[in-house]
Amino acid sequence: MSEKAGTFKNHFSGHAASYARHRPAYPGPLFDWLACQAPARDFAWDCATGNGQAALALAEHFLRVWASDASEQQVGQAAGHPRIEYHLEHAENSRLPCGEVDLVTVAQAWHWFDHDNFAEEVSRVLKPGGVLAVWAYPLALIDDAVDEVIYDLYEHTLGAWWPPERRHIENGYAELHMPWPELKAPDFEMSASWNLAALKGYLGTWSAWQRFIAQNHDDPLTAMESRLRSAWGDSVAPKIVRWPLILRVFRKPS
Repeated sequence: MSEKAGTFKNHFSGHAASYARHRPAYPGPLFDWLACQAPARDFAWDCATGNGQAALALAEHFLRVWASDASEQQVGQAAGHPRIEYHLEHAENSRLPCGEVDLVTVAQAWHWFDHDNFAEEVSRVLKPGGVLAVWAYPLALIDDAVDEVIYDLYEHTLGAWWPPERRHIENGYAELHMPWPELKAPDFEMSASWNLAALKGYLGTWSAWQRFIAQNHDDPLTAMESRLRSAWGDSVAPKIVRWPLILRVFRKPS
């Protein structure tokens, strides 16, 4: 890779299979709306595709989807689709042709990038009038009792183990910008019906969780397991889990 590729923040390769199994799905209406904003539905790029979750949704709307990630382990978990081409490459230095992409999406990853170099790359590959959409999701919302335990785990037990880029999600991507007009997007959210075991599987995909275990050789939930079980109640009973999306959408000038 050239200097433009930047430094890959590899926080998820070591648990790629767990990430693919336990992360929530993005809402279908999000992709319906994004497809309507694109100048055409010929070619989309899902950058930092991970296990291809967003790429599969894009393939329902676009004739061709280029799905790229710098993690071989993550791409190895991706499901195949006749309209998707998976590529192992950095966000800032793709092999895409110039000026042919209608829509670029970045799901839960923009905060890891070299933002100046990525902006240059997106400008190179997008058509005039093409769209860049970036989104992320903050802490899950369940109910007051469970939310309090999860926040305590997030902020206090794992606070020192979060990579510094996590602050961009906490700030709602407010510090990150593109030099293009921004589109006003509707509100979207993810939701899932999970029991306690499913929630714990998701918590185990947090980058800070994995860093804590690597350093301390202990489950970070150990100290508050009983609190979480008490807050949840019947551990096999499902609860609705919600994640309001942080979404920013930009259009390249024509």
